[in-house]
Amino acid sequence: MMMHVITGGSGSGKSAYAEMWLTGKPEKSEGKKAICPYLYIATMRPFGAETQKKIERHRQMRAGKGFQTLECYGDLRTLDDSIQRWKRSKSILDINKTCRNEKNQENAKTGGILLECVSNLLADVLYQEDGSLAEDEVVLETIVEGIRYLNTQTERLAIVTNEVHSDLQDYSEETKKYIGLLGKINQELGKMADQVTEVVYGIPIKIK
Repeated sequence: MMMHVITGGSGSGKSAYAEMWLTGKPEKSEGKKAICPYLYIATMRPFGAETQKKIERHRQMRAGKGFQTLECYGDLRTLDDSIQRWKRSKSILDINKTCRNEKNQENAKTGGILLECVSNLLADVLYQEDGSLAEDEVVLETIVEGIRYLNTQTERLAIVTNEVHSDLQDYSEETKKYIGLLGKINQELGKMADQVTEVVYGIPIKIK
């Protein structure tokens, strides 16, 4: 199994790089929309018109690249039934058959899962519907164990997360809590990952 954590700032190109690493397709692949060997787990809640537009733009960017999309706004382990159905789909079964028959295993396309992104998932878990904040331990356990579960469900897992700024003095206490948790989660993911890449202005820099 291969777990790859991709980090970077807003507009860095980390999302495009994650897709290309997983699929090997920098552009759309027209005519293959019915084949979905890749699972895209989207974590951005559709709040307001601006967020809706961003979600739709991301969907258009994935169009034709072989992604089936699952929405998740909390514990990733709740997706188990959907993930099992995806794994039993004809697309995945055909790919696994190809892999078994492929002499050069390194060139066999095995599909995979893309999680985007950890920062949105953190907000989903941290901020409760009643306006309160979940306990740090609960947030960390939910997200880290959820990602650990995902890693057992695929041969190739790409995880997109945001970089964390070190200067927190001008932030509110609530924002400090959020950023501190994101930093802890990123550290845990870095330990778990086989590869970590930071994308800076579209340029991938291998960290691990």
